[in-house]
Amino acid sequence: MADEVSPHHIPLSIAEPANRKRGLVAFAVALVLGAAVGGVVGLVAGRWPGVITAAVIVLALTLLSWASARRTVWLEDGNRVVARTIGRKAVDLRTADRLELLVTDVRGIRTVGLLVGEGRKSINLALALYSGTGGRELGILVLRKLADALATSENPSGLVFSQLLVAQLRAEAKGEAAPDRPLFRIASVAPSGKLAQRLSQQAVTRFVASLD
Repeated sequence: MADEVSPHHIPLSIAEPANRKRGLVAFAVALVLGAAVGGVVGLVAGRWPGVITAAVIVLALTLLSWASARRTVWLEDGNRVVARTIGRKAVDLRTADRLELLVTDVRGIRTVGLLVGEGRKSINLALALYSGTGGRELGILVLRKLADALATSENPSGLVFSQLLVAQLRAEAKGEAAPDRPLFRIASVAPSGKLAQRLSQQAVTRFVASLD
């Protein structure tokens, strides 16, 4: 993965790197769940159907955990967002036909993501995640590169998102606390109680227009 740290490949990740302990925990959870469901099936349909069911569940959850841990996103050549899990896909920000803000809320952790799409391809790029009054955000250099790329997009929404990221950079430069930064504030605007929701372009545009 040496190419991902070159000047032409800028990592776009705010998640903590996967580690062996986390992988073992995920595998243990898969085993427990597989054994529980397999046991129920075994009581109803017999021993071997239960064993097969347990094995399928453990394998499926283990593969899902592995793919999630392996997911890598980076900015390539200044304008292409590339995501790799099992396969690889890329979306050029200059010609992207879909640019949307996606807010997910899982167990009190809100993630602000930029959903970029071109044709049948789409990538959810996490910009920041917050819990309480703190969290983690993409770095200044990465936000600057993304803002520049979005500003050159043929999609009219690109300029709006570029301005949002520039406002985030200004807030960081002023030393403002997380709750006062644009990404935190727009995440708070999204109604609670929903696992994932897309903010309308009109709502994002109004929010950006209201920023100082």
